[in-house]
Amino acid sequence: MSVSVSTDPRMANPAQLDRFRAVRSATDGLRAALTAEDQMVQSMPDCSPAKWHAAHTTWFFETFLLAQAAWYKPFDPRFRDVFNSYYKQVGEHPFRGDRGTFSHPTIEEVRQYREHVDAAMQRLISAGLTPQDSALVELGLNHEQQHQELLLTDIKHAFWSQPLRPAYAQAARGHAADAPPIQFLAFEGGPIEIGHDGRGFAFDNELPRHTEWMQPFALASRLVTNAEYLEFIEDSGYARPELWLSDGWDTVCRLGWKAPLYWEKNPAGAWTNFTLNGPHAVEPAEPVCHVSFYEADAFARWAGARLPRESEWEHAAASRAVAGNFVESRNYHPVTATGQGLQQLFGDAWEWTASAYLGYPGFRPAEGAVGEYNGKFMCNQMVLRGGSCATPQSHLRATYRNFFPPHARWQFSGVRLAHDER
Repeated sequence: MSVSVSTDPRMANPAQLDRFRAVRSATDGLRAALTAEDQMVQSMPDCSPAKWHAAHTTWFFETFLLAQAAWYKPFDPRFRDVFNSYYKQVGEHPFRGDRGTFSHPTIEEVRQYREHVDAAMQRLISAGLTPQDSALVELGLNHEQQHQELLLTDIKHAFWSQPLRPAYAQAARGHAADAPPIQFLAFEGGPIEIGHDGRGFAFDNELPRHTEWMQPFALASRLVTNAEYLEFIEDSGYARPELWLSDGWDTVCRLGWKAPLYWEKNPAGAWTNFTLNGPHAVEPAEPVCHVSFYEADAFARWAGARLPRESEWEHAAASRAVAGNFVESRNYHPVTATGQGLQQLFGDAWEWTASAYLGYPGFRPAEGAVGEYNGKFMCNQMVLRGGSCATPQSHLRATYRNFFPPHARWQFSGVRLAHDER
């Protein structure tokens, strides 16, 4: 079989054009249920308004791709600074906590901005891209998928912060079946390969692929449930300093934590859980969610176990299909595990690991401003794996590394246990 090779570095990519349209449309679909007032709310500095997510993801394509096209005319040159998140090499940017004060541009102007950039991007992709520009488009699409998840987690916190506690979506919620008992599945030790193999898209923090020595370990078959976490609470887990890392204990005392974020007791003394479907009774069989690394680590110690290292998690997940409860399921909430063997590796809730977020041996951030995407955050953060009920399925793979500060709880973050094997 002969293969013809074009000397033109620019190549049309209809599949990428279709993916661009699908990802951009998905963002608009997630915003469709929100009013203009909803899209202005910023309930804490870590969150961003939905309007800002819609504009910033558009800014990414305009700044890193369209600005280099001689024929492109910016929608509004002032947006270059207004919707810059943290890229110092691009220029100035607003303080993150001020994003909710931007009444202008309006929702309508943001809609027009997205349409303007979408039309230009479709022209750019249709004309054919260099491999470098095609890679930037894919980075921009994965960046937008990250913001789709952030849009949901941020609006959940915004709605919970309001006295009326509105629901983002309506969903029938019946009593879940009991979760299967936790089993610990053993994995042998030895040399293993960790990191992305270079086929398909990956963020720079997933590279380079490298060898690590693995000690024998065992991984829990499913995520920790609300019922199991409630036992920790009832055993004075939040009042026992011996279970906590020093900074975790200081955080518990300073912030008065007594349960996962969004858990509250109703007047009858029963626990309720605020969800994107509104307030509900805490369902015992569902995975516990919205806990910090500190809480996950303390629970693991209380349970006589530990959190998995990220290399252990990746080794266990490497041969398994990316299947589970994702944003496409429209549950917007973790669901109960079913079946035997390793369950819930992907979807439902991000899984805290015991690993600090650091570069792999030989890691080099990308050159230029896009190199600020991941590398400069490799300090004071912990790695999470597996995705959540708010993550797009096509965004995930076994090598994907998410990261947040150890006190963060507003993400859909849960717990899987591990222990050493002898």
